[in-house]
Amino acid sequence: MNTSTRTRSLVQRVREQIEDDIVEGRLRPGEQLYIDAIAKQYDVSRTPVREAFQQLEASGLVEVMPKKGTYVATISAADLIEMFEVMAELEAMCARLAARRIDAALLADITSAMLQCEIEAEKGAANAYYHANDAFHQLIYRASGNAFLVQQTIHLKNRLKPYRRMQLQVRNRLAQSMAEHRALFAALKSGDEAVSAQAAKSHVLVQGQRFTDLISLLHQRRLQPSDN
Repeated sequence: MNTSTRTRSLVQRVREQIEDDIVEGRLRPGEQLYIDAIAKQYDVSRTPVREAFQQLEASGLVEVMPKKGTYVATISAADLIEMFEVMAELEAMCARLAARRIDAALLADITSAMLQCEIEAEKGAANAYYHANDAFHQLIYRASGNAFLVQQTIHLKNRLKPYRRMQLQVRNRLAQSMAEHRALFAALKSGDEAVSAQAAKSHVLVQGQRFTDLISLLHQRRLQPSDN
């Protein structure tokens, strides 16, 4: 492996680990990231960490503030509402196209993903349910048969991952999410485009009490000391 390839590999490894830490909640919105500490943690030089920060900034997951440092990005309440509104429309479009275009193999995969969601919801395992839920949605994106739509949907979904994951910590949200999954799955299975789109949109849209709960949870998290 030449030097250039090795550097790219290190940058990718560091970037993906930081992404995982943000999505899994180990790094919280607003938390500062230190180049030296991360370089030591992953046993790399400062260069791949700095390049990883640049890539994460481009994706919107971190913010670089001149003369202050690099921080896990924090989305304002107003921006969060707007982003979830767009996310809901993208998910609806994916579901509508999936209801029309899904084939037997993908339907079988979605059925399996749905069952895994049921298992994790029954156990009350929020983290495991989050990953099962992610697999369920990714399969619906694929079933849309529109690669550009999938790309745009995943890009915004990744930006919202910390907040979508956080929602599952709200009391009774697992049961509600599972009920929404069942409605979406039934519509997809029957090939009902309109109902599939509405079910997907309602599942993702954060408004009213759900938005209030999310903002309250964010406030609680920011008041808690970091585990790092």
